[in-house]
Amino acid sequence: MRGSMFQLENVKFKHILDIPKLTINEGITCLIGASGAGKTTLLKLLNKLYSPDSGKIYYQGKNMETIDSVTHRREVIMLGQNPIIYEGSVEDNLQMGLRFSHRTDASQQELKKVLKQVQLDKPMNASCAGLSGGEKQRLCLARIMLMDGEVYLLDEPSSALDQESEAFLIQCLSNFVLKRNKSMIMVTHSMHAVDLLDAHKIRIAKGNSEVIV
Repeated sequence: MRGSMFQLENVKFKHILDIPKLTINEGITCLIGASGAGKTTLLKLLNKLYSPDSGKIYYQGKNMETIDSVTHRREVIMLGQNPIIYEGSVEDNLQMGLRFSHRTDASQQELKKVLKQVQLDKPMNASCAGLSGGEKQRLCLARIMLMDGEVYLLDEPSSALDQESEAFLIQCLSNFVLKRNKSMIMVTHSMHAVDLLDAHKIRIAKGNSEVIV
């Protein structure tokens, strides 16, 4: 059985979140709940994009206040709901995450492999300007997969996809995470996506949390 990954104690953030106690275990976790409940805010707290107004958040037993933000984000990687695409080619966008992390560029073989994993059939030198919303999301997913973090925080990763594409992508992500003994925390409104995963489930409602067995 995998252990605890994040622990929250008396965490408050503005009027959005008020969580007395929450443990998020290693593995795959889905955050569910109505729009505006605070799910995305929780992801940003776990990624150190936000800091709590009060309370403590621990990552692997260490108080996150003592962890360097840049170092943390190289290990705990977040993909927002609106995919960020940079000017340039498909290859430029795939390499960008590694370059931001000051790591060596991926080989052509690695790039082709990750594009195949997300079923994005585009040449490496193709411009990203004409990509559809779904293609942009797949490209961003491929980029963070190359970064090889320990934890992936995903905010509605399948929001721009139809149900068939969603099913493939969710399965692809879960296989990637589980085979590498990584962890994933995913915000989703899609019960179809939740049903596809053997995941812990946490419902966020009115800024508080409820663990669903």
